[in-house]
Amino acid sequence: MGRLHTHNHGKSHSIRPIDPKKPEWVKQTNDEIEGLIIKYAKEGMTSSQIGIKLRDQHAIPLVKPIINKGIKEVLIENKLNPEIPDDLNNIVMKAVNLQKHLKENRSDNRNTRALELVEAKVHRLSTHYKKTGEIDQKWKYKSVVAQLE
Repeated sequence: MGRLHTHNHGKSHSIRPIDPKKPEWVKQTNDEIEGLIIKYAKEGMTSSQIGIKLRDQHAIPLVKPIINKGIKEVLIENKLNPEIPDDLNNIVMKAVNLQKHLKENRSDNRNTRALELVEAKVHRLSTHYKKTGEIDQKWKYKSVVAQLE
């Protein structure tokens, strides 16, 4: 897939496992895996961080084929899902960091343009999440409010 705001084509990337069955080396039960997800969520980890930790420390390549639910679904069932989805939160934090940089370096025109592009992504993604009902319809990105959070 090509990048959104450039003329470059996409780069090759890793591919998920083809076989959607539970790997034979995974010895944990479904309840143990859900318990790990809940434990890590209570420690303040995002769903992507939980997935990486399960992959690296517990040798669980993908959660969904094993427990027939994704990490996000487990978090929603246990009322541990964040108010703002992870990808939207990451883009908002990227915009905040760019704004801090631009306060110190006012003549950095390249990053001024980069901030415009990042904020456009925030607005596009927020309209998607408003349509799907994952965030409140009244949620609005404001650069001053984002810096305070």
